[in-house]
Parts: sequence; structure tokens; C-alpha cells
Amino acid sequence: PAVTILNITSEMFKFEVPSLMVGTLDSLMTLSDDLGKTDQIVESIVRKIEKTAVELSGKKGTDLTVGGVPAPRYIQQFAWDYAKYPNRRPLKELVVLIAGGVQAIDEELKQLGQSYADKQAALQDAKRKKGGNLMVADLNDVLTSDDMSKVEVHDTEYLKTVMIAIPKAVKPQFEANIVNLGKDIAGYGGPDWSSNPAALGKEGQFGSQIDRHSKRGSPVVPGSLKLVKEDSDSSLYAVTILKGQYEAGYFEGEDFTPGSKTDFVEEFNKACRKERYVVREFDYDPSQSGRAAMALEQLQVEVDGMRSGLTRWCKTHFGEAFVAWMHIKVIRVFCESVLRYGLPVDFTAVLYKVAKNKDQALTDALDKALGEGGNAGDDVNDDDDEDYHDFVLLKFDP
Repeated sequence: PAVTILNITSEMFKFEVPSLMVGTLDSLMTLSDDLGKTDQIVESIVRKIEKTAVELSGKKGTDLTVGGVPAPRYIQQFAWDYAKYPNRRPLKELVVLIAGGVQAIDEELKQLGQSYADKQAALQDAKRKKGGNLMVADLNDVLTSDDMSKVEVHDTEYLKTVMIAIPKAVKPQFEANIVNLGKDIAGYGGPDWSSNPAALGKEGQFGSQIDRHSKRGSPVVPGSLKLVKEDSDSSLYAVTILKGQYEAGYFEGEDFTPGSKTDFVEEFNKACRKERYVVREFDYDPSQSGRAAMALEQLQVEVDGMRSGLTRWCKTHFGEAFVAWMHIKVIRVFCESVLRYGLPVDFTAVLYKVAKNKDQALTDALDKALGEGGNAGDDVNDDDDEDYHDFVLLKFDP
């Protein structure tokens, strides 16, 4: 009955395990512990390549192969690669060789994947700017010479014209309150020498004795606000602000304190962000018009090229990683079998292809067929937290 169940639940294939170097019992036991972890690491890399290929193709399945054949067929027809993995090398060295090759593949995938992700992000950003409103669009593509002719642009030692994009819904509020935007930034305190020139230079009218910030206000130059352009949901304004202010140095006795300059631009930008206004960093250059579209097209070409290249890479290296994974599985079979049955090496390995949802039925049938006559004291756990059996059982889900 057990044999009948085996026939119903699975197909059996011959599975050749090469003659590998055994080494000492202690080294085998240590290697057995390490192999479980190595198996998981190599599998995770195989899955990562597979997942990347699926994401790139946009389909649920992939056409990834191992040596030109589907992974299940490769497993059924498995033959040890003696040229790549010499069987007479010590087992530990062999495992390090296999794992090292797969980890190199993983590092390369990380680098390629990051480069592709960065390029995709640049493309999405370019698309957002191309199709966005005045708050995100490339202003050199949006503004014409006629638009800029309306604006008096200042960029001097003390004045700077900045572009501010706002949602159209807050336009009345913005225009009414612009002169008070950043009202604590600029200092307008100090002696009024224009109305009282006789006080110039007198005690208490200069240096550290003067609080130049006793009166504060916005750095916005009154009357400088100018509407530059509007679209369906945003407005773009030009406004001139004070770049900063200089506080002169002074003597206190024989000690001179140097003057200092306070920058207003960054503080003004923070005040705009607080109100959710967008300060657009912008230098008008008519020759730049249309270049954003060309750059977008070039980015699309580069992303398509990187996608094709990464897809080819996945197809090539999936097979290489899968072959390595299969060889790790074979080494696990060899190691566990020697630990279970002892020396000299004498065991038979077979491969079962299990029908869907029949895993437990197969295991139960094997327990019935092979359990009798087996030595219960020889049971081992293969690090997969599986039950003990009178045989070595390793599950493999390609």
C-alpha cells in the first residue's frame, strides 16, 4: 500500500550524488549546521533574481531557464559539474566556493538594481515636471520672453528677485499678506539719523548699544509683487526681497568688533515653506526652452536600455545561481547521509516530484515503506525544523 501511495503522489527520478571528500566527523557536523544557513542564503538570492525578472517583464511568470531548460527539468536531469566544482576538494572549500560565487551575483544585482531604480526615479521626476503645474514644471519650458518682459529681475548685493508658485485657491490671501511674509526676519531698529542728524556718533547711538532688531519686519520690498503666469490650478509670482543686512563693526575702547552680514534669503524661503508656498529656484535662459523634453526622451531611452540589459542579466545569472543552489542541495544530501549512515559511504539517493498538496501523503508513505527495519537512533533533523524520519529528507521547491 505504501508503494502504491508513492506512485500516486509522486514521480521518482534517479538522483546521482558524486563521491565527495568526507573529512572528519566533527567537520561534517559543523558543515551540516552551516549548510542549512548557506542553503537559505543562496535560495534567497535565486528568488531575488526571479522576482526582479518578473517585475521587469510585468508578467506573473517568467521564461527563466537553467542551462536552456526549465528549472524542474534541470533538477530531474541533474548532473554534477565537475569542471566548475571539483569533487575532490574539501567539502568546506567547495561550499565556500559555491556560496562566494552566488554572493558576487547578489552584489552585482544590488548595484544594477540601484542604478536602474535611480534612473527610473529621474525619469518619473522629469515626467512630473513636464506634465506638472507651475509649482513643479521646468520654468524655462513654461515661461516665454513675453512673460519675462513683465518682470524686473534684481540680483544685486542687497536685492534679489525670487519666483514663488502658489495654489490658485490661496491667491487672494497671498497677495494681501505678502508684505508681512517673514515679518520677523529683517531688523529695522537703530537710531533715526535722517530725522535727527545731530545725534550721529553720540554716546548710545552706535555699536553694541543699539538694538538693530528692536523693530522687525518682512524683507519683501513693498510694491515689488508681480503676477508672472497662471495655469488652471496655480499661479507664479515674482517678488523682490532684501538679500540681507550688514551691521557695521565698532570699537569698544581699543577693541574692534568686526561687522557682520545676516542672510535673509534662506530664512525667507523657510517662511514660504511654512505657508506651503513654493520658491522656485530659477535663472531664465531662453536657450533652455525645449531641452527638458529632449532630456525626458533621453531618460526614457536610457531606462528602456537598462531594463533590457537587466532582463538579460537576470536570464543569464538565474541559471548560474540556480545551478549553485542545486549543488548546495546535493552537498547537503551527501553530508546528512554520511552523518546518518556512517562510513564507508553507501546510500541511495532518489528524487521525488510530488503532486500538488501531496507532500504529507508522500512523507507518510515513505515512513511506512522505509521505517521498518530502520534504526530509530539514527534519525536526524535537517535544520528545516522537520520531523524525524528513518531516512534523510530534504525538500526543494524550485
